[in-house]
Order: sequence, then structure tokens, then C-alpha cells
Amino acid sequence: MSKIYIIHENSEWTNHLTARLEELELPYEEWHLDQGVVNLFEAPPEGVFYSRMSASAHTRDHRFAPELAESVLAWLEKNEKKVFNGTRALRLEVSKVNQYMALNACGIKTPKTLAAVGKEQIVEAAKQLGSASFITKHNRAGKGLGVQLFHSIESLREYVNSPGFEEPVDGITLIQEYILSPESYITRCEFVGGKFVYAVQVDTSEGFELCPADACQIGDLFCPVGEEVTEKPKFKIIEGFNDPIIEKYELFLQENKIAVAGIEFIRNAAGEIFTYDVNTNTNYNSDAEKVAGKFGMLEVAKFLGSELQK
Repeated sequence: MSKIYIIHENSEWTNHLTARLEELELPYEEWHLDQGVVNLFEAPPEGVFYSRMSASAHTRDHRFAPELAESVLAWLEKNEKKVFNGTRALRLEVSKVNQYMALNACGIKTPKTLAAVGKEQIVEAAKQLGSASFITKHNRAGKGLGVQLFHSIESLREYVNSPGFEEPVDGITLIQEYILSPESYITRCEFVGGKFVYAVQVDTSEGFELCPADACQIGDLFCPVGEEVTEKPKFKIIEGFNDPIIEKYELFLQENKIAVAGIEFIRNAAGEIFTYDVNTNTNYNSDAEKVAGKFGMLEVAKFLGSELQK
């Protein structure tokens, strides 16, 4: 029987999709890839395949889930199966360096960034950046891993040589210019089937001093993929959002074979847009969706169902 196969490593981020698939009475099967065997000499089953593999898998003790998923996706693609968010999407999911280079190739501006391996090299990269204020973040991130704001080289040096330094799972720390926005929010644009669905405004006024361009602050409470309720709504769907950046984003997704994604940007005081994150394992805030009457996972389920029928 042909069905929809969901590739992932975190059921908490997949339950919302499977509930919609059941609502639409669509056949599906989950492939939880924290462990497994890939028989490269067997033919894959019939159906469509959708990857929701996450860059933050290692924070859930699934250290090699992305690598296993890449093997599975390569096997599916070699066998010419219909794969959504395949190997190319996964490479961008687990590397912000790859994200930024791909965004730049499509004429999309990203914050000035240097990548470094080694504590002294991180400090040297900050010197080369030459910004009065800058942030660090992990190359393979998710959940705001490694995000810190600094106003001096000395404070960075103290941090990287302290017990509190967070070692990136792939060894690569990014040093990035701090984009100061006159507004305390970022914008996240959601796409399904490579097409724009809606934009959500994410309030970044709470929490401690972090880059306002990173709504995924430390802990799931502040993460756009979280669905916990706070006293002040952090997420608000923007009615009638229309900006030329959407056309560029859709071209970027097409060029990189990404079907489902959330792309985040921030505006500086001059109104310039800086894109700083592409999340190919995007989730949606349930409270904001209820208010707006728009439901991302329902759109994903409908999209996968239509592809299964083809």
C-alpha cells in the first residue's frame, strides 16, 4: 500500500502532523531514525517521503540521527522516490554556513558572518569582524544553541575560556554581526510546497540579552517551534503580509529543493532585511494559528496527500 512516510527523530514535533494526516484519513508511517539499518540493495516501499530531521537532534541524545537520515534520503533519491526536504534540504538544516551561502547565491542578504574552529580562532574571527557588538552561535544549531551577545573582544575571550562555553557539536562556532532592530521582533515566513503560506511576527522583548534576530532563545519556551503559552503572546500571524522578499525566498526554496520551511529575518534601522535562519524542520505556534484561522500542519498534510494521489 502506498503511503506517506515521515522521517524524523522527535515525536513531539511530529504528533501535530500525524494528527492532521489522520483527520484527512491519509495513510502514513513514521520512520524514527535515532537508530536503524539502511539496506542499500533493497528497493524502498511505494509512497512519498517527507523528512523532518532536526539540526538539534543531538540535544535529545540522537547524535547521529541526521547522518542516518542523510543515508536514508540518499537511498530514496537514488531509487527515484518522491522525497520532500531531501539531502539538499538536510545539508542546509545542519549547517548555517551552507544556508548563508545558498541564500547569498539567490541574492538574499545575510548578516556578516565568520566561521571558526578553536577558541583562539573564535576570538580572532571576532577581531576580523570588526563590529562593536556581535553574537556567537553554533553552525549546527536549533533551539538557539550557542547564542550569546558580546560588546567586546575581552568578554568573548573570557566566555570561550570559561566552563560555560558551549562546544558546537560539529566544532564550528559562528561569529556574526549584531543586527540592531528598532522594533523588538523578528519575522518568520512559512512555506509549504515551496509557496508562501503566512508570516508570523515573533516578539523578542523578553528574556536576557541575546541577539534580537534569534527568537529561538535558550530553552523551548522561547522557541518558535514551541507551543507553550506565555502571559504575553510572543507569536502573531501578520494579516496580508506582502514583501518582495517572498519572491526571493520562493526562488531560494526551488533552487535548493526545499518543500517545507520557515525562514526568519530581521530589519535594521534603515529597513534592510537580513535573513539569518532557514528551518527545514519548521513547526507552528498553535495559539497564533487559532487566532488567525490558518494552520500550517494542515497545509503540510494536504500537500503530502495531494502528492500521494499523483
